[in-house]
Amino acid sequence: MLEDVKVRVLPDGRVSREDAARYLGKKSKTLAEYARLGVGPVPRKTGGRVFYRLADLEAYVATGAREAA
Repeated sequence: MLEDVKVRVLPDGRVSREDAARYLGKKSKTLAEYARLGVGPVPRKTGGRVFYRLADLEAYVATGAREAA
């Protein structure tokens, strides 16, 4: 259940790939493959690290959308 998942959200709403994977119930390698294929929530690169916006993850869970509106 998503309410029980604990992830670290940065003040600007970013979530690391590892925390995003935990939130979605996937492995971080799965999210890396999603990014390579152009499916799943949209990853963002900052300083060479990959992050996801929490709003995008929520939209993906709710509707399958890659990005929040």
